[in-house]
Amino acid sequence: MGESIGVIILAAGAGSRFRRIAGPDKDKLLADCTGRDGAVRSVIEQVLVNLPASLGKRVLVTNKDRPQAIRMAQAYGCDFLELDSPGLGDSIAAGVQACPDLDGWLIVLGDMPFILPSSIEQVTAGIHEDGISVPVLAGEYGHPVGFGRGFGPKLMALTGDRGAKALFAGAQVVEVPVDDPGVTWDVDVPEALTFK
Repeated sequence: MGESIGVIILAAGAGSRFRRIAGPDKDKLLADCTGRDGAVRSVIEQVLVNLPASLGKRVLVTNKDRPQAIRMAQAYGCDFLELDSPGLGDSIAAGVQACPDLDGWLIVLGDMPFILPSSIEQVTAGIHEDGISVPVLAGEYGHPVGFGRGFGPKLMALTGDRGAKALFAGAQVVEVPVDDPGVTWDVDVPEALTFK
């Protein structure tokens, strides 16, 4: 696989479960979070810090109500797309459409701040043209998920809130075993802001 793997960071969701508990004005992507390195940063900054430097093309997909997240992403060398839809499928499609000529794409969720950079590198290394690369922890699929160039048209055709899970059927899936609980740890509720 070539070196041109794009990172699509999905950050357009409403985070309604988090807001129900923390308060309607609390954006989980901007909540303080102590990273695995001990530093306190916002959730989205933890995600950006963990991206390996080798992944040069980065696109944050978010909505216009997150100017702080956009500024943060720009500080970390990301392009950004403002999307009116919170749908996962819409976000993936928009992100891939923004950089369609790459060898593959790594789909990163903006609310998963505890993934080790080494896990991201392992998943990236598993990307090949007609395959899907996914981290596996104790038999469970996690994130990020890498898609080879052959999946470009299917990724760009995703819509609504349906993510890319349906693309796994019949695909060549490279399962990357990792010992990293961060690959299955998302911040849906305030208690999840602290890694245990």
